Amino acid sequence: MLRIGLFLLTNIAVIAVASIVLSIFGVGNYLDASGGLNLQSLLIFCAVFGFSGSLISLLLSKFIAKKTMGVQIIERPRNADEQWLVSMVEELSQKAGIKTPEIGIFPAQEANAFATGWNRNAALVAVSLGMLQRFERDEVRAVMAHEIGHVANGDMITLSLIQGVVNTFVMFFSRIIGHIVDRVILKNENGHGIGFMITTFIAQMVLGILASMIVMAFSRYREFRADHAGATLADRGSMIRALQRLQAEVNAGVESPMPDGMKAFGISGGFKQTMGKLFSSHPPLDVRIEALKRGL
Repeated sequence: MLRIGLFLLTNIAVIAVASIVLSIFGVGNYLDASGGLNLQSLLIFCAVFGFSGSLISLLLSKFIAKKTMGVQIIERPRNADEQWLVSMVEELSQKAGIKTPEIGIFPAQEANAFATGWNRNAALVAVSLGMLQRFERDEVRAVMAHEIGHVANGDMITLSLIQGVVNTFVMFFSRIIGHIVDRVILKNENGHGIGFMITTFIAQMVLGILASMIVMAFSRYREFRADHAGATLADRGSMIRALQRLQAEVNAGVESPMPDGMKAFGISGGFKQTMGKLFSSHPPLDVRIEALKRGL
C-alpha cells in the first residue's frame, strides 16, 4: 500500500510540474495549423515530461529508499558496530572530498549496500544488517568506499539525466511514428485518431525497451568506476575479497529483498543470462573481480 501511495504521489508531482512548465512555454498542442507536427513544440513537450519523471524520482530517492527498504538512520550510535560504521564513513567521505552522507542500516540478511541522493553533498549510504554481521570489517569498509565512490562520482544525478534524455527521445520518436501511421496509412486528416494512440503506445513500449539498454550500459560502466573508487579509498585487496564474498552468496542462491528500482544503486544487483545481460544494472561479479586484479 505504501509503495502504491508513493507511486501515485510521484505521478501527481510529475503532472503538476509538467503542467506548470508547459504553461510557461505556451506548449499545449504540438500540431500546427495544417495538422502537421510542430517538431519544436513536440520536443519541448517530450522533454518536460521525460525529465520531470527522472528528476522528481531523484529528488525523492532518499525518501523512497528509506521507506521501501526500512532504513534506520544512525542519529546517535547505539553500539560499537554503529560507532565504527559512522567513523569509517566519515573518514571515507573526507578522503573523497564530499560531505558525510546520512548513514543507515536496513534489515535484510542478504549482503548488500546502496547509495542514493540528489547530489553528492546530500546523499544517503546504507548497508544491510546481514553484511554487517557476516562480512569482515575491512570488507564492509571496501563496500562502503564503493558506495562513497558512487556519490563522489555524481552517479545518481548522471543516471537520472541520461534517463531523462532517453525518456524524451522515446516519447518524441514514438509520437512521430504514431503521426506517420495515422496520416499516411490510416489516412486520418482530422486531428489524431485511435490509430495514433495505439501506434504511439506500441512504439513507446518497443523504443523504451531498446533505450533501457543504453541506461543499463551506463549503469554497468559506473560499477567499474565505483569499484576503482573502493579500491582507492579503502584498498584493492579488501575490495576484491568483498566482491568474492558477494559472489559466493549469489552462487549460494541468497535472494535479494531489494526492490528492482533500488538494485541499480546496490553493490550487487544480481545478473541475468543471455539477452538479460543487456538489461542488467551490474556487470558479472567475476568480471568486476578480474578488472580489479588487472588494476583497471
